[in-house]
Amino acid sequence: MKKTLQIASAFMGVIIGAGFASGQEILQYFTSFGVLGIVGAIIATIIFAYIGATLMKIGSRLQTTSHKEAIYKISGKYVGAFIDFTIIITLFGVGVVMIAGAGANLNQQFGISHYIGTTLMAFLVLLTGMLNVKRVIALISSITPFLFLIIIVCAVYCIFTMDTSFFALDSIAKNHPTNLPNWFISAINYVSFNVAVGASMAFVIGGAEQNEKTATLGGLFGGLGIGILIILSNLSIFSKIKNVAGYEMPLLEIVNNISPVLGFFMSIVLFGMIYNTAISMFFAFGARFTEMETPKFKVFLTIIVLAGFGLSFFGFSGLVSYLYPFIGYLGLFLIVALIVASVRMSKLKEKSHIPLSGDN
Repeated sequence: MKKTLQIASAFMGVIIGAGFASGQEILQYFTSFGVLGIVGAIIATIIFAYIGATLMKIGSRLQTTSHKEAIYKISGKYVGAFIDFTIIITLFGVGVVMIAGAGANLNQQFGISHYIGTTLMAFLVLLTGMLNVKRVIALISSITPFLFLIIIVCAVYCIFTMDTSFFALDSIAKNHPTNLPNWFISAINYVSFNVAVGASMAFVIGGAEQNEKTATLGGLFGGLGIGILIILSNLSIFSKIKNVAGYEMPLLEIVNNISPVLGFFMSIVLFGMIYNTAISMFFAFGARFTEMETPKFKVFLTIIVLAGFGLSFFGFSGLVSYLYPFIGYLGLFLIVALIVASVRMSKLKEKSHIPLSGDN
């Protein structure tokens, strides 16, 4: 059970980055649709649990070391190539957003220059990227429980201190701008985006676990955990929408209003969650093109992190608003491929390393 929970925590850590933990994603994808956004969050929870279990099961069965091995086997040469390309774009793009989010986090909480936060995050990603994969997984999983605790406290406080109903706040929430057309598409797009974000590292995490049942349960529990956090975060932001809608990091603002001390702790945990996703994105990106734990991998990682650092100055909330929905639509192809793969799972060779159909 301990290993299952570690895998679940690691999977959650990959998914929960700057946009999620800060509340910016939740605000745009769920809260901005008012009461129906709550229904969307419940639907997203169910899908996350199913997809999380599927990702980890495939990774463990195929003993993958990068997403390429799994994607071409479950999707074939041509669809696999498109999904592979989508994941590659996602890994780098979200890695850039995470670096930007580090700057926004420290700036909002402590008034520190964006440049300091982004530089610190880029340095930490480079430092961690020099470790082996099991140490990286352990680091990713270690921070998630703290965020879970804070969001539970935050949700309980917000709901019990509400001075009006969610139905009364519905019109206010709907006034917040979003690039998604309706609550249902938004929920599907959010899961699709996050699967595109987390699939690569999830395959690596699953591939590092020999016991397929342990990996599958880890993915299932991780998906449920993500869904619970979505629901609680959405209820928190929804209940305080009049006060936090204009902030880049609405959850951080809510926690600051509860207690400055808790706000300080939240900002540290948030920075840790941003770090989790940042290292996951760049680590998985490097693993796609080079062999992990080799000198070539370390040189490649250094180059892409420096490139991401330069691009991070486009801004945090703007990147979330435009990049994430676009990736979500592309990620639908991966969702479909995973559903088909879960149905045809018995056809995947047990613990095999057969040649990839996408290879020459």
